[in-house]
Amino acid sequence: MEIVTPDDLKERFKDPWVAPYKKILTMVDDDMVEIVEYHPCIGGSEWMVYQYERSSDLVKSAERDGNKHTYLVEVGKTDLNLKASFSAAGIEEVSVEGDEVKVTHAGLAGAGVGSAMCRGMAEGVKRVELYDIGGGSKVGRAAVVTPKLQKVVIGIDDTDTKEKGATWTLAHNVGAELSKRGFEYINHVIVQLYPHNPNKTQNCVAIALVFAVKPGERDKLIEEARELFKGSTLSQKTSMAILDGIKIPEKLREYSMATKQSMMSLKEAEKTAKELGIELIEVTGSHGKIGALAALGLYNDIEEAVKVYY
Repeated sequence: MEIVTPDDLKERFKDPWVAPYKKILTMVDDDMVEIVEYHPCIGGSEWMVYQYERSSDLVKSAERDGNKHTYLVEVGKTDLNLKASFSAAGIEEVSVEGDEVKVTHAGLAGAGVGSAMCRGMAEGVKRVELYDIGGGSKVGRAAVVTPKLQKVVIGIDDTDTKEKGATWTLAHNVGAELSKRGFEYINHVIVQLYPHNPNKTQNCVAIALVFAVKPGERDKLIEEARELFKGSTLSQKTSMAILDGIKIPEKLREYSMATKQSMMSLKEAEKTAKELGIELIEVTGSHGKIGALAALGLYNDIEEAVKVYY
């Protein structure tokens, strides 16, 4: 085994068959780890997602959004039965040790090169434990070590008026500003709510902003988000809701689906949040809690989030 850093790999491997990943993040929630990888290719990255979901029983789900891979994996170890074309790459082991996450990848030919050199050069990688370089007909195998992060989802609603503003754009700009301040801004999800709500300003949507934060930075993220929304909102009803971790409670998803299809009261929103231990924050008022909470339950199901129910 050889231990190398991203800088070591960049200096050592300047070959035309090495295409560095852009960034890798790993978020931990008990025995589950969410891996977010930014692949050097866009459409081509679909091959990797397809292979990983087929090859390893540690991978519970695998999705692609542009060049971003998202793998939900469980901590553990498994044996891979690699076979060219059919199951050419996968994850052998996932472990969490202190403040680090170690993910062992293996693959044949180009997938083997990707498991070590390409991932190893990415932003966010601390080091790589290089077992086999791979390439051609050889198996490549390496453990990629990254910092342990926490997932935080911020739901936001009621920032505009009937005359001016747009919650989705304000939310994105807040996310972008938080990114400049050092927080990993992963996603922005628009959640369509009940279209016949008489209190709506126009399209009746709430927003979920998804972040990966370092241990101990969760409260700072939330406070800075609150201040940014407070400074820019046009409404006296703006509220936030906070979901910690990867998992979405079933009751939260049920609440979100109900809020898409019918009127929901503030009392019901507060009751649901209290039962689930979800923090609700009044930025300028309380009415936004209804939609902010609903945004959390569908942040990981974009297709359902945008559906309109008549």
